Amino acid sequence: MKPTFLEFFAGAGMARAGLGKGWRCLFANDIDLKKAATYDDNWGKGAMVPGDVKTVDMSHVIEQPDLVWASFPCQDLSLAGAGAGLKGDRSGTFWPFWKQISKLVDDGRAPTIVALENVAATLTSHRGRDFEALCLALVEKGYKVGARVVDAVQFVPQSRPRMFLIAIRADAEIPANLIETSGSLEGVDKQVATAFTLIKERAKAESKLQPVVDSWINWSLPAPKTKRPALDELIEHEPVGVQWHSDAETRTLLERMSELNKRKVEKAKASGKRMIGTAYRRTRVESGKKSVRTEVRFDGIAGCLRTPSGGSSRQIVIEVENGRVRSRLMTIREGARLMGMPEKYRLPAAYNEGYHLVGDGVCVAVVSYLARSLFEPIIRQNQDMADAA
Repeated sequence: MKPTFLEFFAGAGMARAGLGKGWRCLFANDIDLKKAATYDDNWGKGAMVPGDVKTVDMSHVIEQPDLVWASFPCQDLSLAGAGAGLKGDRSGTFWPFWKQISKLVDDGRAPTIVALENVAATLTSHRGRDFEALCLALVEKGYKVGARVVDAVQFVPQSRPRMFLIAIRADAEIPANLIETSGSLEGVDKQVATAFTLIKERAKAESKLQPVVDSWINWSLPAPKTKRPALDELIEHEPVGVQWHSDAETRTLLERMSELNKRKVEKAKASGKRMIGTAYRRTRVESGKKSVRTEVRFDGIAGCLRTPSGGSSRQIVIEVENGRVRSRLMTIREGARLMGMPEKYRLPAAYNEGYHLVGDGVCVAVVSYLARSLFEPIIRQNQDMADAA
């Protein structure tokens, strides 16, 4: 039988795309009705139940899921946010989500695995207290916990580091090769190691944290084997859905670059090749004054996609060819490709709606990597043990 999952804060269903056809979705939820409609358009009706996670009805979910996936909002945890953390209106939606899952646990249907995805800054938000609270919530409901930071750049040409807090039910078995055998933090990335070390130090004075220390797992993940596509393979020579900027608009972007960024453009022009770069408008404080700067990169990696709440959050494509510089907004489809979404995925026609959809999701290729290297081996081993019993 196919393993089953619930997908919260589902958006376009990128976690579902990453899990693949070998999994069966029991339930999906998102508060955004437009995202929910796009989800249905691609996956068919039935799984998606739109609405506020605080009040969404899950009574029809009668099976015990193998996995719960939740990419809960990052705005209050992000370095670019206001710093409200898990007490914020958006990132704080973790708590009503966890209340829903706690009902499954209390009903004897605790999922084998719970995977939480968010920005890497979750590990340090409020001096690590928010990460600590996530771990404690999971442990108090009978889970062992461990985290890793995985950057989508290992799979697609986009810089997108994200924290994955992966919890497994305490009575479930974990294949030995998925745990760092030394028991040390040497095989774990520094951000996670620092966050857990802080929890251990605090546990000496705060006894409530000791269960987190006792339940901690140092996940051992294999090196990715997939080949990353080149950025220029994903960027259209003649875009669909957006127009090239006028010469005056491009000139303004170039004039707003620092000397360092201007040199990057000149180097690209001197290469004699068609060079694709990506850029963002940034507000910088210089000599005590705020100014808008264009920051560009030509290293074959796009900047992290963001949601278009304002003009500065829309990523710009810079094309240099035969000494000419052109600029334009990144298309929705190009953004989808940078998230590893399949070419056949049906996207909204409206620019802001589509760009928000792809920029607010999880990289499909990263989910696929976690599914193949971590989730599926755990589920198989526990299924084999259940069958043998």
